[in-house]
Order: sequence, then C-alpha cells, then structure tokens
Amino acid sequence: MKFLAVIPARGGSKGIPKKNIKLLEKKPLIEYTINDAKNSKLITEIVVSTDNQEIAIEAEIAGCKPPFIRPAEFAQDTSTSLEVVQHAIDFLNLKMFF
Repeated sequence: MKFLAVIPARGGSKGIPKKNIKLLEKKPLIEYTINDAKNSKLITEIVVSTDNQEIAIEAEIAGCKPPFIRPAEFAQDTSTSLEVVQHAIDFLNLKMFF
C-alpha cells in the first residue's frame, strides 16, 4: 500500500507572509515538516504544494522538490485543504488514492 503526504505551503499567509520559510532554530519551518514526513514509516510519497517560488526552493533544499507551482485559484484565503490535495492528485494523476 502507498501513502501520499501533501504538504500545503502557501506563500500569501495574512498573519505571517511566507511563514513556511521563516527560520526556527536556524532551519526553515517547512524543513521540519518535510523531515517528519520523510521519517514516517507509512508515507511513501511526499509532495509540497506551494504557490511561491521561494518556498519551492527551500522545499527542494530540504529534499522535496515540488512537482508544480500551485495555481493562484488554489492559493486563496478561501481555498480549502481538500482543493489543494485534489489539485495535487489530479496533477500527479494519482486518482487511485481516492
């Protein structure tokens, strides 16, 4: 069995813009999430879904190159996690997960 982890990392947060690349103990926040997913015994595939090139670069440095830049329509304040995950699945053509 395969398990996909989709890490949503939007750049346009109103509270803390680009919070995913803010440093926490000298590492970008997204690196902690990627490392936890990599260390999981269940997760077999990791995808970072971001609308921001800087976040994509930091994700790649952390070992998880985003396969796409998320379209603006899925990076709004009103966008849901389900929409983000569905977009990733559609992009990757992994409909077998649902």
